[in-house]
Amino acid sequence: MVAAPALAELREVCQPQAKLQSRNGEHWAGRLYMRAISLRTTRQLVRTSVSPNTLTWVMVVCGVGGGAALLIPGLTGAVLAAVLFQLFLLFDCVDGEVARWKRQFSMAGVYVDRLGAYLADAALMIGAGVRAARGGSELWVSVGLAAALGVVLLKASTDLVDVARARSGQPPADEESTQPRSQGIATARRFASIFKIHRVTNGIEASLVLLAAAVVDAGLHNLDATRWTLAGIAVITWGMVAAHLASILSSSRLR
Repeated sequence: MVAAPALAELREVCQPQAKLQSRNGEHWAGRLYMRAISLRTTRQLVRTSVSPNTLTWVMVVCGVGGGAALLIPGLTGAVLAAVLFQLFLLFDCVDGEVARWKRQFSMAGVYVDRLGAYLADAALMIGAGVRAARGGSELWVSVGLAAALGVVLLKASTDLVDVARARSGQPPADEESTQPRSQGIATARRFASIFKIHRVTNGIEASLVLLAAAVVDAGLHNLDATRWTLAGIAVITWGMVAAHLASILSSSRLR
């Protein structure tokens, strides 16, 4: 078997600082702890014939599986969902690192990576809705579906900027162009960034919040914490959809 590369060499190639320091290009948990874990995982995987696209599909399975795990009653399902979303994050890091080391890049890989992000976060919200409806009103399924739709629209509003620019013959938007021209929207954006409430719309954070709610449910012997947590996520998500749309239209991204 091929010898494993040195971690320093691997880090230089697979974890470029430009990406890690990008505000929109790297999840905070990646910078905090997952990149240290992923680099060691990548070190072993580059010695095999596994392709980056295969790893991306594993990421998708973990994410969708995380949503399905919430169908398992009690703490077991919530713990499994949180673990699977951590694996989702791990493989989201690893697939790109392996691609950079092996120089195996493809548009299909980028497409599946984005598709996986949509499917994973939507699956978690739907799973939470079905979980919340157990022993109660079926209305909670609709709340989960509403949250899932909001999450998809939130991600799509960002991706569609690149689509619009590409169809207009423009390069991808840089970080400077994302700054709103409206002082009011810029202030609201800074205020929201202080409290980080937008993070709950991401499946990685949402799975941890739902796990905390499941712990409370276990103590109360009901699903009230999960239900109101899901309702809160749905409200925040749709608030973010409106705010993000306003931010995009008031910035230079589409000009």
